Amino acid sequence: MTGPNPLDYGWWLASRSAGIVALAAVSISVIIGLMMANGLPRRPGAKRQLLALHESTALAGLVAIAVHGLTLLGDAFLHPTLQSIAIPFTLSYRPAFTGLGVVAGYLAAFLGLTFYARRRIGAKLWRKLHRATVAVWALAVIHTLGSGTDASQPWMQAILLITGVPIVALFVRRVLAKPGTRRTPAPRPATDERAAAARRLAAAQERAARRRERPRVAAATSEAGR
Repeated sequence: MTGPNPLDYGWWLASRSAGIVALAAVSISVIIGLMMANGLPRRPGAKRQLLALHESTALAGLVAIAVHGLTLLGDAFLHPTLQSIAIPFTLSYRPAFTGLGVVAGYLAAFLGLTFYARRRIGAKLWRKLHRATVAVWALAVIHTLGSGTDASQPWMQAILLITGVPIVALFVRRVLAKPGTRRTPAPRPATDERAAAARRLAAAQERAARRRERPRVAAATSEAGR
């Protein structure tokens, strides 16, 4: 057998693969999030489908980020420690770029988990925090270009280009959009149902009041005719 044995650096291959998956999942999740923020596409039911896909890709990205870091512990070349992986800028290999990757991982985990706490922290605060997901993508790209061994490969550059162009375009569109043209959240179905129920109740009460008035009107007319 010629060349290096892949089994000798299997942990590195696993970490490398997980990093690529994490980058792709985070990029897709950010694209979907920006599409919803821009109100795209404008068709019934699209938001619900995009929201489910947005959540799934975000969770897949978080899992891939964790695998990317943990499998690196077995790499025979870097010999990292749990501390150097958990604490930013402490890894000996290109500490600035690997440190930014660690920061991106923590930020992704924080922002991803706030989705499930949005009812407690409030929708307004959650939306403000959620805008930082673009920063996660930007840090991930810098981390990939600065410390990734595949950064110079055409296929990796193609991935960065294909996902980067729509992210930048959608982000600029969102930032430059006039306040009056920005998407306003659709009314909640529960609110619509309560309003409809209130209207039905008011109509029923009005009909009941009319029925009660009829005998009185009839009696008054009879008395007047005597």
